[in-house]
Amino acid sequence: MPMHYLRTYASPQRTDISNRRLGRSLAFVAGAVNAGGFFAVGEYTSHMSGVVSALADNLALGDTALLLAGLASLSAFFLGAATSAILINWGRRRSAHSRYALPLLLEAALLLAFGLLGARLAAHGHIAATVALLCFVMGLQNAIVTKASRAEIRTTHVTGLVTDIGIELGKLFYWNRDAGAGRVTADHQRLALLGSLLAMFLAGGVAGAFGFKYLGFVTTVPLALALLLLAIVPLLDDIRDRRR
Repeated sequence: MPMHYLRTYASPQRTDISNRRLGRSLAFVAGAVNAGGFFAVGEYTSHMSGVVSALADNLALGDTALLLAGLASLSAFFLGAATSAILINWGRRRSAHSRYALPLLLEAALLLAFGLLGARLAAHGHIAATVALLCFVMGLQNAIVTKASRAEIRTTHVTGLVTDIGIELGKLFYWNRDAGAGRVTADHQRLALLGSLLAMFLAGGVAGAFGFKYLGFVTTVPLALALLLLAIVPLLDDIRDRRR
């Protein structure tokens, strides 16, 4: 893949095209980690709606162990998003080419560690820690694309995507009786973007589920390498600038 093409993914110069490329790529990763992680640890980790609902259920049931595990997952997602924001803002203050690449690099490192050490952690009963790690990774990732796209794109959950697709479809099939100022029209470009993000999340989920089913934790290693590939060019740009 040409260097100039790779540079568009995580460069500080953001365009609609680069945001969509990054968003689709990370939606695939999120789908793979979420579905594959369920095979590994028995829980979905990319969205917090279920986690918060489970917190309420476990509080009512008096299940302290599950309540604490849920709080750890929620806190890890918070911490991941905060870490991403800190890295991006740190890079922005220093005019770094790698401001968005830094959290991508951290995500790649954590997924690589999960792929290489996850089976050992699970075998020793560290399920809650493994779930928290994946929640941290998903919080980290969601904040990357949220910051890069100015909150236009999110990748780790599909509830908002499906809602927005439904809204645009409602506009698309709305029957306008006249061509007046109040005419309802769908945003075809946005509908295509939302549909592609949903499709990539689903494709990633299928890949992750089959990968974990047949290969186990090592399935996340190719995902980590792909993220590293997206992050490497801005990092090399920073290294080149420092040598000048």
